[in-house]
Amino acid sequence: MSSHAQDVAARAVGLSKTYGTGDTQVHALSSVSADFARGEFTAIMGPSGSGKSTLMHCLAGLDSASSGSVLIGDTELTTLSDKQMTQLRRDRIGFVFQAFNLVPTLTALENITLPLDIAGRKADPTWLNSVLTKLGLGDRLDHRPGELSGGQQQRVACARALAGQPEIIFGDEPTGNLDSKSSGEVLSILRAAVDEFNQTVVIVTHDPRAAAYADRVVFLADGKIVDELREPTADSVLDRMKRLDAPQAVVNVEAGA
Repeated sequence: MSSHAQDVAARAVGLSKTYGTGDTQVHALSSVSADFARGEFTAIMGPSGSGKSTLMHCLAGLDSASSGSVLIGDTELTTLSDKQMTQLRRDRIGFVFQAFNLVPTLTALENITLPLDIAGRKADPTWLNSVLTKLGLGDRLDHRPGELSGGQQQRVACARALAGQPEIIFGDEPTGNLDSKSSGEVLSILRAAVDEFNQTVVIVTHDPRAAAYADRVVFLADGKIVDELREPTADSVLDRMKRLDAPQAVVNVEAGA
């Protein structure tokens, strides 16, 4: 494997996504190029309708781009058949969604190992044990989702995303339905996945406090990447977001100042 492929977990090159035709056409993404480094936590932010969820869905192979290309490692997604794409998502990508997406009739442990069971793979016991310990789920494994709090359900969803040791974990507003305490727990888990398990995490969020857990924040507006911030704090993210929401003229004056 080439050295750059080892350094980059996911890459978008000239990515465009258009919905509809004619007068109703919407350009959700306009020629976006971005790298997501291995072992790094990136947050994608932007005003509503900026294309942040579309970008993540294209990167994760949940949606196809209109033009441009997406790579996971050195695998070009646009060349894959549906079957190969399903296999790639199952074997190399972890997902944490806002709605948890747990199966109500299965126990926490069965939910966690479900993607591996479907793939006919066994979880590495040492890895799984360390994930469950880190997430504090040891005494909850026999419980069904209905017997767990929202924060516990999202921890189960995090464990499911981590269980197969994926190359990259995507989170779509993973704390969107949680109170601030549970949000902090889930974000700490994703942070620890990067720091302790050397995972790569990319989340879409609208919450500056969530973005502050990341190593880097990428800002989108009108389907384009317009800014990037390293070592973010909640305040610095909030400041950038305010500028993105402000009229363009104000931004230009500040940039020129």
